Amino acid sequence: MGSLILSGWRFLKLRREGGKGSRCGRMVGKVSKEGACPMTALTALTALTALTALTAYQPSVAEVGDWAGELEALHARIAPRFERAEPRRRALAYLKGLLSHAERKNGWQLAEEAGEHTPDGMQRLVNASRWDVDAVRDDLVAYVREHLADPGAILVIDETGFLKKGTKSAGVQRQYSGTAGKRENCQIGVFVAYSSLVPAPTHVLVDRELYLPQEWAGDQERRQEAGVPAAVPFATKPELARRMLARVGAAGLPAAWVTGDTVYGGSGPFRAWLEGRQQPYVLAVASNDGVDLPWQGTHYHLPVEQIARHAVAPAQWQRRSAGDGAKGPRLFDWALVRLLPPQQPGFEQALLIRRPLDAPDDPKELAYYLTFAPSGTLLETLVAVAGRRWTIEESLEAAKGEVGLDQYEVRQYQGWYRHITLAMLALAYLAVVRSHLPGAAEATPLDPKGGPPWLSSLS
Repeated sequence: MGSLILSGWRFLKLRREGGKGSRCGRMVGKVSKEGACPMTALTALTALTALTALTAYQPSVAEVGDWAGELEALHARIAPRFERAEPRRRALAYLKGLLSHAERKNGWQLAEEAGEHTPDGMQRLVNASRWDVDAVRDDLVAYVREHLADPGAILVIDETGFLKKGTKSAGVQRQYSGTAGKRENCQIGVFVAYSSLVPAPTHVLVDRELYLPQEWAGDQERRQEAGVPAAVPFATKPELARRMLARVGAAGLPAAWVTGDTVYGGSGPFRAWLEGRQQPYVLAVASNDGVDLPWQGTHYHLPVEQIARHAVAPAQWQRRSAGDGAKGPRLFDWALVRLLPPQQPGFEQALLIRRPLDAPDDPKELAYYLTFAPSGTLLETLVAVAGRRWTIEESLEAAKGEVGLDQYEVRQYQGWYRHITLAMLALAYLAVVRSHLPGAAEATPLDPKGGPPWLSSLS
């Protein structure tokens, strides 16, 4: 599918420019001072191969032209955020470079894709030019809302590491990186992904924050050198997640659920904030995290591993799929234990426990989730939400592999946000193009009641 789309881009390019003799025919995806070639070879659209089963689809020249028009329209949306024409024009070249053949999406490679002899212009765009990166982030959310909004969507929170050398990059230090699976010298970015099923199964990154460790927060000289604004305080990862979710909600992007790993599930203030907003969630917790279990008119605060060991009868385990994986349905045994009711009327809290089929007797293999959901929510619904947590990992992998999310060469705090935001915008563009392909919506799995599985309840 991806190679077919790439061929379509090239064919349309040659038609528009009169064949291989033209400048654009010789330099696919190049941008000159005078402006952009009318088409760019969006090899990053090979990401669609992994996102769609429509391998027999044959796009027309007009459809390929529509893809180019979509990118131009997206650039027009963000154009007012740039004070001057030069960075405004270069932003489009930067996006095209992120979507190009370039093996790496650093300043040199992006400049080469734009037909420039040095990386100075691209580096100036992310480091020094005057433009509002947070407004571009808001434009990204509005773009996703217009094209991919789904009332049953899930907001997924996770962090990822960006391996770095030296000590100068904003927020860098030796810290645990899930990307590396160990402590490394790296920056940590916290992200929110939007995982939806309509108009087509899609997940895109919609917000980002750079984690600034405490060691950095109190080092004024280091902050100043990396361009960290004085107004930026230390914030935990759950606090960064809360900040982003508040922005997404204020922007009107609909979502039915929030999910995340133990970093977020283990934060009582973060869970309380979601509950105060009556935002349903399924959040992973560690085995030693405590919850309130009602028992004979009172309740006990117990580690979840003890509840799994002593309060789950054999008949409570039910086999359910957490979604399809590369080898078919991801089957596990699940148990649901009702907890002390929350303060919010019409909601209930529970402990969801996952047990692998190949190690049912090994307590170390159990996974735990705290759930806050409308009363009567089905087990299948909670399992479906828990199973969608992996979508942010796929989004981050696609963003790194297809649009160069991790291939920046900037040290400044502002530069990180600018490159990351433009890469997220490029990824959202790919998702929107894919969602418009004929038959994309046919892949949407619906439950027997006609809606996404996590909208089902017993109400």
